[in-house]
Amino acid sequence: MSQHNERSDEELINAVDASHREVSRIQRELLSLIAEVDRRSLWRGSGARDMAHWLAMRHGISQWKARRWISAAHALEHLTDLEHAFFSGELGIDKVVELTRFATFESEAGLIAWAKYVSCAAVRRKADLEVRRAIDDVRQAERSRFLNWWHVDDGDRLGLEGELPAAQGAIVVRALQRVADTLPLMPGEEDSSYADARRADALVAVCSNRIAHDADPDRATVVVHARLGDLVSTDGSAEIEGGGRLHPETARRLLCDARMQIVLEDEHGEPVRLGRLSREPSPAMMRQLRYRDVECRFPGCGSRRFTQAHHVVWWGDGGSTDLDNLVLVCFFHHRLVHEHGWTMERSQDGGVRWFRPDGSRHVSPRSVGPVRPGSSGSRVGAMARAGPLGPT
Repeated sequence: MSQHNERSDEELINAVDASHREVSRIQRELLSLIAEVDRRSLWRGSGARDMAHWLAMRHGISQWKARRWISAAHALEHLTDLEHAFFSGELGIDKVVELTRFATFESEAGLIAWAKYVSCAAVRRKADLEVRRAIDDVRQAERSRFLNWWHVDDGDRLGLEGELPAAQGAIVVRALQRVADTLPLMPGEEDSSYADARRADALVAVCSNRIAHDADPDRATVVVHARLGDLVSTDGSAEIEGGGRLHPETARRLLCDARMQIVLEDEHGEPVRLGRLSREPSPAMMRQLRYRDVECRFPGCGSRRFTQAHHVVWWGDGGSTDLDNLVLVCFFHHRLVHEHGWTMERSQDGGVRWFRPDGSRHVSPRSVGPVRPGSSGSRVGAMARAGPLGPT
């Protein structure tokens, strides 16, 4: 018999209230710790793209909730009345998180008194209205739109200049910022002063993804001309058809980022070989890959948007484009492999093992991605146990 059955109704209710106060105290301590982890950037090197990603993977919460918790954790350091109401259990975490979105030092006392007697949905609606009002205030009148580009430095760089109506510009900014937030920090570019460089990377990523999925291979192919031996050397150069020069290493990286065709030439500039036009799986193969892997195969990531087919044995190294050599990864973890030295292995049972740049195996504290019934991390595990995957 449970010990709770021995309590009276009033004692049981009081015990629930006391437990809630204790939970609120612990949750306040948790948010305080989260703020400090974020300040120290302890998520770096863990395979996460940012603090929210780290928190979601480590503790199995949604990234939406993780971002709200992180924002609330920092805001509570300056909202002392709200912090006390939370610590004492006067307000629960859901209402506190919503209030921190718009509360100020001057308004928090009144908001606490109001929030105690309304639903959490009412608090969230007020927060949404307050935030939306701030966004509306910054919208400006539309201007004439244009976009120009030109080559500079003898083709080594491309200059861009443009202007958009505010509403359209907000779409571009949001899209680029969303992509920029998923990009790994390049070594030496951890400082916020490199935000412009990350936005430039985001623009390239968006355009690369668009080219890679264009159904017209003739119009959507980036053609690069290279001399024999340049693509396997550390010197020399390659040239983009239509303008612009490339270092061989850049050309090798682009082979995984966009639809590209290499035209190999002899020392006189005469074409001697046309490279393969596309490394991409067919649409039917991509459907099967997404059905099999469901989501990014990095432990605990769970991302289903902006996922890409990664060649376990790189396509540039002769890896085949078939299911046995493909793994579904999100844009961020694809960059970890190609630009930050991470590696992966795929076992016969369908499991994927990830290794850090130093060769040590990455082991997630828990796997939090959605797993369909009958699978072991993805459908491929169950399929491998049942028999071969079949011809690819």
